[in-house]
Amino acid sequence: MSTKAFILFLLTAGAAAAQDGLRQLRAGIVGLDTSHVPAFTKLFNKGETEGDLAGIRVTTGYTGGTDMPASRDRKEKFTQQLREMGVEIVPTIPELLAKVDVVLLESVDGRIHLQEAREIFKAGKPVFIDKPLAASLAEAIAIVELAKKHGVPFFSSSSSRFGAEMVALRNNKDLGELLGAQTWGPCSYQEGTPDYFFYGIHGIEALYTLMGTGCETVSRVKAGNHDVATGVWKGGRVGAYRGIVKGKADFGAVAYGSKAVGQAAKAVSYEGLCRQIGRFFRTGQAPVSAEETIEIFTFMEAADESLRLGGRPVELAGVLAKARAEAAKLLK
Repeated sequence: MSTKAFILFLLTAGAAAAQDGLRQLRAGIVGLDTSHVPAFTKLFNKGETEGDLAGIRVTTGYTGGTDMPASRDRKEKFTQQLREMGVEIVPTIPELLAKVDVVLLESVDGRIHLQEAREIFKAGKPVFIDKPLAASLAEAIAIVELAKKHGVPFFSSSSSRFGAEMVALRNNKDLGELLGAQTWGPCSYQEGTPDYFFYGIHGIEALYTLMGTGCETVSRVKAGNHDVATGVWKGGRVGAYRGIVKGKADFGAVAYGSKAVGQAAKAVSYEGLCRQIGRFFRTGQAPVSAEETIEIFTFMEAADESLRLGGRPVELAGVLAKARAEAAKLLK
């Protein structure tokens, strides 16, 4: 979407003005099969009159869902919770798009995100796509290219980026030059989705929050209670993610600096993420670039390849090139 078009969108979106002069934005949620749905709705609909959540209200939802147990077994519960919050439930995505100004694609099953994004992007409205962006690197690339084709502002992110302690660790100047980092958190898997895409992405996104882009190779070891991926970044920096499969599974991070070592816990924040989403809906400026998101998915797919190769390092560049060729076929 061009700057001129986005300004026009902001001027015309919504029917009423908020107390602080902002135009009201009606938000629609596609996919009511994750706990994020009621949690995010409560944050947007609590009635803040200033700040990043002000003037944005979830008004409409589309249940959707798939046969994935995490979707199939929870969608009715979360749909009913939204009804009880006064959110209108509609039977199709086009009906939702006709009633809203901005969209949150929340479907827990990343395998249908490309299909849903094809439909949503045609409306030309800003979109947040919850994790995982897609169920393969090729599909993630295809979504990014579709957004460009339709001129639609969008971003995707885990809430692990925006916890207060994580933000403080990332911005801690006392660490000096960042030489490496390690993150950890719960790691569970879903059949039909690459291992890290479903839940490991939280810890890997936290790793990228600290390390930034530029990873060149990744190697992975999966044994017993832990699943560990280690990346080597340009310049020799090393970053690692430890997925906790069994046992106590808190989130956390350590940053290794030239002057100090810093730690963070409680790395996940729904409110922090929703405030970023609200700011994005108002400005069209994504807090996470599509390029970084694609590298995160390349890291995860390369980690799968490393596991298949017995833990040998895999170059991200080769994995990305192969996926781009596959994405081109998806877009035909």
